[in-house]
Amino acid sequence: MKTYDFIIIGAGHNGLTAAAYLAQKGRTVLVLERRENPGGQVVTESFGDGFKVDSLHAGGSLHSDIIKDLKLTSFGLQPSSDSRQPFVSLQTDSNHLVFDADPSRASESIKRFSPGDAAKWPEFLDFMKKTTRFIHTAYRTIMPRLPVDFDLSEGKGLAKLGLDLRMMGGKDMMRIVRGMPMTASEFVDEWFESEPVRAAIASIGIHGFTLGVMGAGTGYTLMHNWANRGGMAHTRVPGGVGKISEALAAALKSFGGELRTNAEVKNILVDTFTCKGVVLANGEEISAKSVISAADPKHTFLSLVGAMNLPPEFVWHTQSIKMRGSVAKVHLLTDGKHGIPEGTVVLAPSIRYLEKAYDAAKYRRISEEPYLQVTTSENVVSIHFQFAAFALKDSSWEKERKHVEDLALNTLGKYFPNLKSSVKNVKSLIPKDLQDIYGLTEGDLNHGQLMLDQFLFMRPIPGWSNHRTPIDNLYLCGSGVHGGGGISGASGRNAAKVLS
Repeated sequence: MKTYDFIIIGAGHNGLTAAAYLAQKGRTVLVLERRENPGGQVVTESFGDGFKVDSLHAGGSLHSDIIKDLKLTSFGLQPSSDSRQPFVSLQTDSNHLVFDADPSRASESIKRFSPGDAAKWPEFLDFMKKTTRFIHTAYRTIMPRLPVDFDLSEGKGLAKLGLDLRMMGGKDMMRIVRGMPMTASEFVDEWFESEPVRAAIASIGIHGFTLGVMGAGTGYTLMHNWANRGGMAHTRVPGGVGKISEALAAALKSFGGELRTNAEVKNILVDTFTCKGVVLANGEEISAKSVISAADPKHTFLSLVGAMNLPPEFVWHTQSIKMRGSVAKVHLLTDGKHGIPEGTVVLAPSIRYLEKAYDAAKYRRISEEPYLQVTTSENVVSIHFQFAAFALKDSSWEKERKHVEDLALNTLGKYFPNLKSSVKNVKSLIPKDLQDIYGLTEGDLNHGQLMLDQFLFMRPIPGWSNHRTPIDNLYLCGSGVHGGGGISGASGRNAAKVLS
């Protein structure tokens, strides 16, 4: 029986990134994917004739160094042709706030709400460019295993990160450091006075997270999402986000790696704290010198490894990882006359509105006045719905799917009267679907919330931030480790770097 150098569990974009890097270096690599198609949550799927959608993410981009290293443009990943789409914040009087990618046009729209905010816009964009550079540098840095087993070689990366931050200058350095523990509301308060402007920007800090704009640390998540998007609006991928996964899979195969779909891993083989391979759901055993899991940490350790094979304290920490998914997706096939403009369109009228929307998830309910983010692709409308708690207190998702669909349509219909009559078909993905179909524990898109106690060297848990685990030859590369969350490929690249 063949023994691989590496088996990667899960063909999400991080798993494929790690696998492609390792295969490129001549290692024997096998990627195992439970679904029929690779890509994990970075997929473009068809739900009927003419009903093709980016299932979970409206856009995204791998880090530029990954695209270059793996030569992904030669495998069909085209540069985005519409990455400069606007970010539109809906207003009840239809005088919508439009953050155009052209700073001067954005300033003109902002000026209708506040001349002072319009004047500050160019300075804010410059600061966010510096913040993005810092975030990307941080995500290229392998976090040392603080507070135990500190490795000086890993510490060099952290020292370089600190130096890069210092070289930005005292003012910007302090703004970035202070901004991380801030609430998104406080973060924007330091820049802007107009409520519509403040709310629109603050909404970026809660997108995909079960946090309110008045929650500590949403200043950091705002920076994180801005850096991943390259600005306010999503970077649209020609042909859909699934092209990212397709290019990675093609690169992997060109480097000699193997990819098997419909191959669900049931268990990770462990013998005296050493990983030996995996067992598939059909009973097949496959041996490997090392196994890398792109699944979330909770599923990896508690389901695939099993608590009996792990130190008790580590099990307790793993059980304590906060997942808390609260995102639903409602995709609409329309006749094209929906009236929604192109770009990233959000319903975020005020800070209070956003915080109230989050309150529902906090009490395990569905928000009756949700935060929505909407994108269109010709006759398809995709609605990102927050907040809808994974574990509902007084109901079940079997009963509430239609309610979420109606809420999304009715709420958006107040701004676009022709939307309802244009709908021909509806496909919703509730938090339970995100777990059952896409393998996201509790429907958490990020494999664990990006909170102050779950980021940088504390991700996924303190003491295990360098992709290693208590099981020898078992590693993590998914969104649940440092660098993960959203679409970037950073955690997959970093895992390959650790193992190269």
